[in-house]
Amino acid sequence: MSTEAALKDLRKEILTKNLPDLLDRKFLKIPENGEGDITVMQWNILAQGLSGGNDNFILCPPEALSWENRQLHMLEEIYRVGPTILCMEEVDCFSFLEEKLKPLGYEGKWVQKPNSPCLEMKGNMGPDGCALFYHKDKLQMVDTQAVNLKDNGKATNQTALVSKLKVKDNDHMLYVATVHLKAKSGYENLRHQQGKYLLDHLTKIAGSEPIIVCGDFNASPKEPVYQDFSNSDLGLKSVYREASAEKKEPKYTTWKIRAGSNGENTESCKTIDYIWIRGNLKLTAFWNIPDDATIGPNRLPSHKYPSDHFALACKLVFT
Repeated sequence: MSTEAALKDLRKEILTKNLPDLLDRKFLKIPENGEGDITVMQWNILAQGLSGGNDNFILCPPEALSWENRQLHMLEEIYRVGPTILCMEEVDCFSFLEEKLKPLGYEGKWVQKPNSPCLEMKGNMGPDGCALFYHKDKLQMVDTQAVNLKDNGKATNQTALVSKLKVKDNDHMLYVATVHLKAKSGYENLRHQQGKYLLDHLTKIAGSEPIIVCGDFNASPKEPVYQDFSNSDLGLKSVYREASAEKKEPKYTTWKIRAGSNGENTESCKTIDYIWIRGNLKLTAFWNIPDDATIGPNRLPSHKYPSDHFALACKLVFT
């Protein structure tokens, strides 16, 4: 079955449940760069085990966070992008995704977080982690490894999934890393060290091959880890910054409202998710991010979008 056919069937199911339409999004093309060879998607999907609790998403209707409803819009976002490479974080539903994506031609790999907070939640679906899915018609897995991100030689609770893939049409080799760095303010130095460790690892194994790094960095462009990736000897470039006429990152990739400890709601609007590329890869299109008015005053997640992070996606061509 194709992703287009799967999307058509899924929309029928969504209609029967009378769910609101998913936020409208589309690929914005860079005309002079031609068509893409591969489509890359990056998404922190919001672990189901982290979607509840008294301090979480206070303005989001509980039914919008129910797995029965949320998984439909999650699949819809994936199907309508139709990625060749799909990188995800906070995945506590890998077996579910594998079941849904395998009939469409995808194979997947997953590495769990060493100590997942999802397991502390009542009725959880299991630990969360990083996942990579790739379309078998276009790509062949050569090697994949789980990389524990270290802080000055000490293991941390964050991991990356690093894979070597071969493009079947032209035998190009390609390294893809999916990563989720430590969350919350006060951990800027830890994220910095985790990012340096991943960069060093990629430097050792990738040689001169093209690299794609996707992830929730939990870091704004002002943080040291972002600067390290921007200035690395690997020559990495941030896709959304490159696509911008001003050469700036988007205004936000996550926008949420939570209940604060003082009884007042706390709002967080920032850019912390990225797709980085290097080598003979040229950007031909990118998945637009909805504007403020479209998102609505209650922000994310909502009936119109199933995660507190927007999926990023791009089309790339080998040069």
